[in-house]
Amino acid sequence: MTDPRTSSAPALRRLLDLLASGAATEDFADVLADARRQGAPAAVLSEIDDATWQALRVHRTLRQHRRREAELTALFDTAGDLAASRELDTVLQAIVRRARMLLGTDTAYLTLPDEAAGDTYMRVTDGSVSVLFQNLRLSLGDGLGGLVAQTARPYATPDYRTDERFHHTGTIDAGVLDEGLVAIIGVPLLLGGQVIGVLFAADRSPRAFSPDEVALLCTLAAHAAIALDTAKSLADTRAALAELNSANELIRAHSAAVQRAEQGHDRLTDLVLRGAEVPDVAAAVAALLGGEIAVLDTGGEPLAGRAAAAEGLAEAVAASRTEGRSVRHGEAWVCAVLAGQEPLGTLVLRGRPDLGDADRRLFERASVVTALLLLLRRSVAEAENRVRGELLADLLTAPDRDPAGLTARGRRLGVDLGRPHVVLVAEPAGAPGTAATDRCRLAGAAERYLFGSRGIGAEHGETVVLLVPAEDAPPGGRGPDGPDGPDGTDSARLAAERAAERLARLAGFPVTVGAGRPAAGPVALAAAHAEGLRCVRALRVLGRSGEGASARALGFLGVLLGDGHDVDGFVGATLGPLLDYDARRGTELVRTLRAYFDCGGSLTRAKDELHVHVNTVVQRLDRVEVLLGQDWNHPERSLELQLALRLQLLSGA
Repeated sequence: MTDPRTSSAPALRRLLDLLASGAATEDFADVLADARRQGAPAAVLSEIDDATWQALRVHRTLRQHRRREAELTALFDTAGDLAASRELDTVLQAIVRRARMLLGTDTAYLTLPDEAAGDTYMRVTDGSVSVLFQNLRLSLGDGLGGLVAQTARPYATPDYRTDERFHHTGTIDAGVLDEGLVAIIGVPLLLGGQVIGVLFAADRSPRAFSPDEVALLCTLAAHAAIALDTAKSLADTRAALAELNSANELIRAHSAAVQRAEQGHDRLTDLVLRGAEVPDVAAAVAALLGGEIAVLDTGGEPLAGRAAAAEGLAEAVAASRTEGRSVRHGEAWVCAVLAGQEPLGTLVLRGRPDLGDADRRLFERASVVTALLLLLRRSVAEAENRVRGELLADLLTAPDRDPAGLTARGRRLGVDLGRPHVVLVAEPAGAPGTAATDRCRLAGAAERYLFGSRGIGAEHGETVVLLVPAEDAPPGGRGPDGPDGPDGTDSARLAAERAAERLARLAGFPVTVGAGRPAAGPVALAAAHAEGLRCVRALRVLGRSGEGASARALGFLGVLLGDGHDVDGFVGATLGPLLDYDARRGTELVRTLRAYFDCGGSLTRAKDELHVHVNTVVQRLDRVEVLLGQDWNHPERSLELQLALRLQLLSGA
């Protein structure tokens, strides 16, 4: 039986049990303390100390993942509340309750301005026990909320009672004291750059709020602002309809147009309720307006419909942003899709040169719905990209540590690592030594490039790595290195060329992209990444920065110019089909090919060298052609084959 004083195994098992049970952080320190009390040797204590530190890191990571999962679930639920046709108070109450739950505070509350009274009042509270606090009214500029409203920035205090940054009043301090609040954080509800309320979370004991908690509360505040804006829009619509019902014939005709716009709004709301995507909204608006709708991203690439003429489009989008309305662009109409002042894309309407006021408002309302959908999609994509980036980093750093675990993680994220993928390695054309800001911009461009696809991308070292499913890569064809082989190498080259061109446009500077051969499985994908990295370095040495290429497209130049000089990789890539065939069948295709080239392409001399009949040589070379392709004996291809044969011979393989 193992003596716990001379072995660390019992302590390690105990650490694993603590991780599995989700024990508190303090419990992990007890393991080392117990071992020290039992008189364990210094070496064992050192090993337990290291294991405890690693276990705490895993424990902290798991806790962060659980917290992020809870936050994302709450944001999804809040988005669902916004999409559902629920009362405004119910939506605001749900947002405040989730803010309190996610931040773990004693209370949470939301204040709104009262324009008639010239002050602000408590609209919704959760966790409050004081009637005085629940009915508190605040003059503009007073207290922490007044500072948030004036500056449109979040503020937090670990102890409100002693914080002199805020204008204290007797009424506010009495309410805070009656509720027993100490630590308070407040964030603004912004709509079009204007503060329309303040969302608070508070504790009855001193506490410092982290930046992550501030960001989470700001996101919930944005949802509350959307709910208020939607309620106001619906109220305005109902008021307009009530006025139109009492008008004359001309007004009734106009009322019919507004009702049509309301039907369109309801149609768009119904689409959002059913979880529709941007193309569904575009199709619905096109049917309502009797025209053709295209939705473009910020780079002018179509998200739905066909691309618009680039000439003059940027000026029209800028005019729409300035005026806050749709503008005419030739025979078409253009409306900027905005989130506040941030551009998210553009709506283009064709086929309706004359657009009435009601239809124009419907077109503009469609841009608001499109902005909401794009924001929701971006929030989900950013969260997924963070997790996928962690997967990609682990895949490239230690692929052989737990291949099955990596594959399972990828499958949970919608990435099947068991299927062939093309690994693209991208760097700013100014590398090496490129500033970190350029790499950051390139990473953002890669995120937009992969948006809506099944690929993943992340910064890795001094490059940005993209993992693209092979079936999403451009179709193969005949490139400068010949037709596609069975491994689809030419598709990898085309994928690299397309990525280099698109990433350069999105990032605003030239980008060099290298591609490894399509591969499946963590270990093979890591090897393909190394191949793509060598390809990038070879392109740099060749003076071809800003271009895209595959390792196979560079051929032996990749071996000569790449930093790694991967002889085995080049030999395997060039002679792989022959080597595999010889290994499976016990044939001598590689030896026959070497003899053929050594004899200057003479079948007669080759058969003497091999001591076989000339027909045998012909049959073997026919098999070589089947495995390598019809161009195996062309000058450029034969040069690579002869170089690979010589490298194989010299390496003793």
